[in-house]
Amino acid sequence: MIHPPGVAVQTIYFVFRNKPALLKALVDVSIAGDDEPVPTMGRPWFAEVTEAPTAEAALAALIAGTRGTLERVAAVNEMAKAAAATNPEIRELWPDRDDPRYTVISTAAKALTGKPGARPAVSADEAADILYGLLSPELFLVLTRDRAWPPARWERWVYDTLRSQLLDGPAPDDASAR
Repeated sequence: MIHPPGVAVQTIYFVFRNKPALLKALVDVSIAGDDEPVPTMGRPWFAEVTEAPTAEAALAALIAGTRGTLERVAAVNEMAKAAAATNPEIRELWPDRDDPRYTVISTAAKALTGKPGARPAVSADEAADILYGLLSPELFLVLTRDRAWPPARWERWVYDTLRSQLLDGPAPDDASAR
């Protein structure tokens, strides 16, 4: 185990008990951005999504909040998936159950599709599937790490792509409106 200089390995094990618990803490803090016990849907950025007056404002808030999360967690998520594939103790930390990321995305999709400006032909379930795919850590890494897109470029692209799929009417001419 690699540990910070000046910190005894015993101290790390005292705090985290074992490597799987350390990995779980790393993932949790990476998702949240801090060590406060507040779930994603209780975070201020997510409240902006659900409380936005329009579907367009909700979409912009969702993408901005997701970008912040993905910048912290995408690579860690990849590592955790690889570790879970080979270590039963790590797999037990994330038992097969509802995907928490899908739960967050589905809640956002329900809020977005119920707002003025949402494309009426797109159901909340379909919107959730589209959001789940395009806001995935895997796609974020393909574009920002593998293709070297700056995160701001990813954010603009995913906004334009999702806007065309989920919102009604033409895009505003002024991109700074986002």
